[in-house]
Amino acid sequence: MEVLGWVLAGLAAFVLAGIRVAQEYERSVVFRLGRVKGARGPGLYWLCPFFEWQRKLDLRTQTIDVEPQESITKDSVTIRVNAVLWYRVSDPELAVTKVVDYRMAVYQVALTSLRNIIGQHVLDEVLKERDQINDRLQELVDVATDPWGVQVQMVEMKDVEIPTAMQRAMAKEAEAMREKRARLIKAEAEQEASEKLRQASEEISASPAALELRRLQMISEVGAEQNTTTIIMLPSDFVSLARSASEALTEQVRMTAEERETADESVTT
Repeated sequence: MEVLGWVLAGLAAFVLAGIRVAQEYERSVVFRLGRVKGARGPGLYWLCPFFEWQRKLDLRTQTIDVEPQESITKDSVTIRVNAVLWYRVSDPELAVTKVVDYRMAVYQVALTSLRNIIGQHVLDEVLKERDQINDRLQELVDVATDPWGVQVQMVEMKDVEIPTAMQRAMAKEAEAMREKRARLIKAEAEQEASEKLRQASEEISASPAALELRRLQMISEVGAEQNTTTIIMLPSDFVSLARSASEALTEQVRMTAEERETADESVTT
């Protein structure tokens, strides 16, 4: 009986020694005498002591911060670019058996792919088409890591550092473009204004009463804005009439003076 008790105690210890627990986000890749026997978990499972061992993997999304790298664009501009990569283990068995350290492997693939894709684009494309470059970079890294059982979910370039001289040149270019756009807009506005004025002059010339209505409208507008000033606008016809009358009166006075001079000369003679 004593031997049986020791046997039962040893058997219980053997069974208890093989009990394992994996969290909901973990999977355990089990090896039996060096051969993969599959992934287990989550929850409670049992390993045969001395014959089976495991390696746990975290299936949650992980983040890699790719350090800033100096890259040369297609138009030979040296820039520094850093990126962030999100990935997760989709096949635990491949992540254990196909690569020594999948984390380092994913990091190196992201690093080299970032340099390569920057070299395929000019500086303007890197700055303006960042979303397309991110999508292309994700495809490249995902294709390379798929045989390792790793799925790349997203890649984002965080920052692009440009040399100071290039920043000044780009600022001058942007300023020149804005000035050009402003001049074009001003020229278009003047062209439209001149066209409207031409149309208005044609309509007013066809209806002289419209000119008087416009004058009355301007008087009301000026009176509303400048309450302390009274402005009286006369039609141009009145001004022309007054000028003609003034010229006629001046001519009459001159003729009268000449007649008086002639009369004085006759009396003297």
